[in-house]
Amino acid sequence: MSPPLNRSPCLAPPLRPSYNGGCDLISFRSAMTTLRVGNAADVSGGEALNLHEYQSKRIFARYGIPVPQGEVATTPEAARQIAARLGGPVVVKAQVLVGGRGKAGGIQLAQTPEEAEAVARRILGMRLKGLPVRKVLIDPAVTIRQEIYLGGVIDRAQGRIVMMASSEGGVDIEEVAARSPEKIVRVAVDPCLGLRAYHARHMAQTIGLPRAYFRPFAEIAQGLYRAMVENDASLAEINPLVITDEGTLVGVDGKMVVDDNALFRHPDIEKLRDAEEEDPFEVEARQHGLSYVKLTGNIGCMVNGAGLAMATMDIIKLYGGEPANFLDIGGGASATRVTAALRIILSDPNVRAVLINIFGGITRCDEVARGILAAMDEVQPQVPFVVRLIGTNQEEGQRLLSDAHLVTANTLAEAAQKVVRLAQGTS
Repeated sequence: MSPPLNRSPCLAPPLRPSYNGGCDLISFRSAMTTLRVGNAADVSGGEALNLHEYQSKRIFARYGIPVPQGEVATTPEAARQIAARLGGPVVVKAQVLVGGRGKAGGIQLAQTPEEAEAVARRILGMRLKGLPVRKVLIDPAVTIRQEIYLGGVIDRAQGRIVMMASSEGGVDIEEVAARSPEKIVRVAVDPCLGLRAYHARHMAQTIGLPRAYFRPFAEIAQGLYRAMVENDASLAEINPLVITDEGTLVGVDGKMVVDDNALFRHPDIEKLRDAEEEDPFEVEARQHGLSYVKLTGNIGCMVNGAGLAMATMDIIKLYGGEPANFLDIGGGASATRVTAALRIILSDPNVRAVLINIFGGITRCDEVARGILAAMDEVQPQVPFVVRLIGTNQEEGQRLLSDAHLVTANTLAEAAQKVVRLAQGTS
């Protein structure tokens, strides 16, 4: 019997979980795609905190999952010392928050400490998908007999964690889902029941594991599920989980994505955030309590409320424009926060015009107007603004903006049309 979770979602009688039919392929692909983008953002207000491989595996180890006992190095000399301590062949692995490290040369085998130093020297400073490699993980090498995939992801349509396993380990699970979906077994786990040993044995049997591995596989799968639930993760995977020549199961690679909205419960995980690999604008936005996601268009957007922000981006698209960002200043935003928001928007060189759409309920329109004017004094923008202020103290806010000769609008449609024309260079 597996130990109870730290937080029990409910006390209702357990229900029988659904197996492969419980997570349709479309929602599965959608969930995996959403969670795999670099710094996946949730426009309801949070972002996904991606952990490095070595951080993920250290968390997995706390739940009884066998992982290599490697160490992290930031210099070639440190890599050589770690390899000497470990003894025998080692694997030098770039620690960056992107996939495809092996194909890009970011994972290499070294037979001796001297070779580990040389490999680390090549990898450190390498750029993988635009990100510089600042540290490497030195893991003891293992001899691999078989590679397996094991992971879990939140299926938002069902409101459950879906555990997945496949005999096709070592490759992106999305590739397997597209090419051979029948090779993935999925279990939609009832949160009241949790992942039981018989669920995991079903997964092991379906992917063709020998019976001798059913028990250790079940223990690993249950540990991974517990790691997800107790750390508020939206994704956790071991890829590959390998059977070694010695006949043991070892998780040689790992990934974990934690919901930003839950970090107040996990200060230890918050400390693992690698700000050096995040978009500097998103880091600054988070420091000011803003929800910001950079996009590829040329019209900057500042809105209060996630739903209104989405509607604003939609109507910009409707009139032929492309939003450059999602930015929600939230309710009751101060002039200081508004100033920070505009500074972030205007730091994007692609921005050709800015639309500010504020519905003043908690947020006062005159306070927003003062923030806009303060930001302009500080940043000295070279692009036009269109402002729509509706709600509390809107007359005072509109008067302040009118005195500053800013373009204003009374409706969202009018504002969108004006900003699209300005971004396109037409009046």
